[in-house]
Amino acid sequence: MSLLDEIKSKAAALKKTIVLCEGEDKRVVEAAAQITKEGIAKIVLIGNEAECKKVAPHVDLKGVTLIDPLTSDKTEKYASLLYEARKAKGMTEEQAKEQAKDRTMFGALMLKAGDVDGYVSGACHSTANTLRPGLQVVKTAPGINTVSSCFIMIAPEKHEYNPDGVAVFADCAINIEPTAEQLADIAVTSAKTAKAIAGIEPRVAMLSFSTKGSGNDDKFTQTVPKVQKATELAKLAAPDLALDGEFQFDAAVAPEVGQLKAPGSKVAGHANVFVFPNINAGNIGYKIAQRFGGYMAIGPVCQGFAKPLNDLSRGCNVEDIVATVAVTALQAE
Repeated sequence: MSLLDEIKSKAAALKKTIVLCEGEDKRVVEAAAQITKEGIAKIVLIGNEAECKKVAPHVDLKGVTLIDPLTSDKTEKYASLLYEARKAKGMTEEQAKEQAKDRTMFGALMLKAGDVDGYVSGACHSTANTLRPGLQVVKTAPGINTVSSCFIMIAPEKHEYNPDGVAVFADCAINIEPTAEQLADIAVTSAKTAKAIAGIEPRVAMLSFSTKGSGNDDKFTQTVPKVQKATELAKLAAPDLALDGEFQFDAAVAPEVGQLKAPGSKVAGHANVFVFPNINAGNIGYKIAQRFGGYMAIGPVCQGFAKPLNDLSRGCNVEDIVATVAVTALQAE
């Protein structure tokens, strides 16, 4: 059984309810039907029947719960929740009533109210528009300072540099230029995701264009010192975690390079969780693996919210959505 099949099977056993916010998107409608048919989760689809039939006329939505914020009897209740969450920021009751009709906000309010177990959106909305409602009403988990994301990267076949057949890349979608403190948080939470969702024992590499001081940009952008500091902070936060850096990618994955450039490191040459120094590197890196390497990218999987809330790539396909829903269900366990 493949890792994805294992994730789906575990999700099906949990019988969680997940809201998909974009009933106007053909891929989302098709995924809702497939998830329901396979029993991976119970689906609430935000949209209306006429709209879904227009974008996906061939799809049977039997078993899928359709909800339209413009006609739902719960919209008023959710507007009150939103007002309570945002009134300190200056939101009026009228503004709350209007914003509660927005589909992504409506989905986040369903999650906040406990009417669903998880939230997935982003097929036709930007990451900012998808996650903003979560930050505003669901908020972060206790003790978490950084909301971040990772991709679970499933290899088309096992490789000498990836014997697990799976890797975790972070942060590729949320934090644009994370501080050292944020990178340390990202490293620790990504290791937890790797173990809980990907089922691998994490070996975390803090990535850079430098390995153990071989490069230096402290007079310019100072990314190398930042990654070095982040490595120190992450080790202090999680002393039992196999984590090291800073590493170039080849030193992180190739044993012969790791031994040469970082002798004595338990992570060098054997990493399976990769923390990129910023979103430019992370986003480019996962898309190269996806398009050139044939990896399936599940995510971005969000980390740090009080309840499971995940963002899709706008380039996603139906299988990506199905996989993300399964992961969200596991996060709700």
